Amino acid sequence: MSSTKESQAELTMDYDRLKELKAFDDTKSGVKGLIDAGIVEIPRIFIRPPDELAEELNQGKSTLQVPVVDLSGIEVEDQRQKVVDEIREASEKWGFFQLINHGVPSSVLKEMIDGTRKFHEQDVELKKEYYSRDRTTRRVIYETDLHLFNSKTANWKDALNISMMVTGHIEPEEIPEVCRKEFFEFMNHIRKLGETLLDLLSEALGLKPDHLNAMECTKGQTLVCHYYPACPQPELTLGTDKHTDPDFLTILLQDQSGGLQVMHNNQWVDVEPIERGLVVNIGDFLQILSNRKFISVNHRVVANKVGPRISVVCFFTGVFEPPKMYGPIKELVSEEKPPVYKEFLVSDYITEFFSRPFDKSGLDLNRL
Repeated sequence: MSSTKESQAELTMDYDRLKELKAFDDTKSGVKGLIDAGIVEIPRIFIRPPDELAEELNQGKSTLQVPVVDLSGIEVEDQRQKVVDEIREASEKWGFFQLINHGVPSSVLKEMIDGTRKFHEQDVELKKEYYSRDRTTRRVIYETDLHLFNSKTANWKDALNISMMVTGHIEPEEIPEVCRKEFFEFMNHIRKLGETLLDLLSEALGLKPDHLNAMECTKGQTLVCHYYPACPQPELTLGTDKHTDPDFLTILLQDQSGGLQVMHNNQWVDVEPIERGLVVNIGDFLQILSNRKFISVNHRVVANKVGPRISVVCFFTGVFEPPKMYGPIKELVSEEKPPVYKEFLVSDYITEFFSRPFDKSGLDLNRL
């Protein structure tokens, strides 16, 4: 019997899933801890349901490529219009695009990847002081799979989450010293890039350049530093399950390992790493604000026998406090194009996101 069939057969046996989840969580050593312990088979909590695995075998592999946008020359009117047109098309058809010549120094990108690696590969006892599932009082959390207890399958990754959702600010001493300098340098550049992209996205929607920034769409941020260890049975699990992002805009830095995939025309498309490139995707909030002109699409990360894969994701979440209502922009609504979504509070949307399975989008709940 193949290892895949054996694992599927084992899944049909009764076992206390919650007990195994708690036992894994209580180690506070993450997926990397399993690899360091020398496992050759992944625990059952990581194995996807048999119907999902069977469906995976039947899915075709797409050879399409995610659009690439060159940001150089956006100060020149003709070149800026070309970039706006490219961003509009990518945001309407893909919900994803890659950026080159984005202005973030390559040294900053490299150091952020290195800082993430240093955090996750330091002594486990040093990491444990950040391990928590308390999102109400802690802004810096090390964890494995934020939806560990309410999804069908645990994801094969560890993460350092740094939340600036409420104030857009965090004190230096809150950040682990091993990656503190790298974090602040990276965020200084990524915030500016986020504001530039929202100007371009505003223009792509036919609005004034400052429209989305005036709505404070970049005010709050969360930075997540992912570490995907090599997996002994990558065909049985996922690094990150399919999902859409509960934010306005996401900017992703990935190393050269690959593994990120986006759903396009009912097929998974590989987002091939570009040296010194960044990946950008539209979040749920911007799909709502644009009245579905721009799309927030499912994406995921596959597991791999080779690793670790390292990525750093910045989510721009807008105003968390004091409560601010967001909804379809009135200039994009008409009798011919009535509002598709109801208004929402960022705090409500994010709270709901953490309470449901990762692969269930909040967009359906906000539809009129």
